[in-house]
Amino acid sequence: MEAQTCVLSGGGRTWGRTYYRNTSGEPLHAVLTLMRPDGRTVQAHCDLPAGDEPGSCETPREAMADRDRAAYVAVAEVADARGERKLLRSGSNPAPDAGGSDH
Repeated sequence: MEAQTCVLSGGGRTWGRTYYRNTSGEPLHAVLTLMRPDGRTVQAHCDLPAGDEPGSCETPREAMADRDRAAYVAVAEVADARGERKLLRSGSNPAPDAGGSDH
């Protein structure tokens, strides 16, 4: 299982995205959470089919509470299909000089 999580913005909106590749041989489930600077969170629940093809999961796009994208954090937690065993946690980090991630 591989995953990369980031915060995206455009048009006055912000959202979280996880790119993944599920090579585990079993379907998995992910919860992607976007944490906003005003304390609110936005979540998406995604099924990750088994296979070598890359995929992605996104939270809903919301109006930005703060124009500084670095004030947002996205975290994806991947578990088995029943959610009983956590397998991977992937989080966003702002780029050192850019104030956020472009993808």
